[in-house]
Amino acid sequence: MLTVRPATASDVDTLRRLTAAAFEKYVPRLGCDPAPMHNDYPEAVSAGQVWVAVEAGEIVGLALLVPHEDHLLLDTVAVSPDVQGRGVGGRLLEFAEEQARQGGRPEVRLCTNELMTENLAYYPRRGYVETHRVAENGFRRVSFSKPVEPPR
Repeated sequence: MLTVRPATASDVDTLRRLTAAAFEKYVPRLGCDPAPMHNDYPEAVSAGQVWVAVEAGEIVGLALLVPHEDHLLLDTVAVSPDVQGRGVGGRLLEFAEEQARQGGRPEVRLCTNELMTENLAYYPRRGYVETHRVAENGFRRVSFSKPVEPPR
C-alpha cells in the first residue's frame, strides 16, 4: 500500500539519495547534474514543502511543492528507479493536484528539461498541457499546467 506523508528532517539523506538515483540517467544527456539533484532539502522540508510516497515502510518517491498565490508549483517529482512504472509518480501528481485544490489554487504547474523526453510524453498522459518553452540558464525548459477543480 502506497501512502503519502510530509517529509521530516530525518528523511533528508534519503531524499537526496532518491533524487540522485531518479535523475542520474539524465546526467549524460544534459552534460551536468539536473537541477533537482541540488535541491536544498533541509530548507524545503523545514518549510513543509516536501512530501514522500512510502511503500512497505520505505520512501519510494517524493514531491517538492511550492505554493504560489495563483498556482501550486510541482518543483520536483522523483521516483526510485526500483519502482518506476508502478504508479508512484502518478500518485504524487494526484497528490499535488489534491494539495492545489485544498489550497484554493486553480492549477498545478511544472517544468522539465526538453532533453528529458520521457517526461514530455508522460505529463500529457496525466492531463498536463504544455504552455510554453524557454531557454533558461543554458537549458531548454518545457512548462506544463493542469487546472484543478475547486473543492466540493
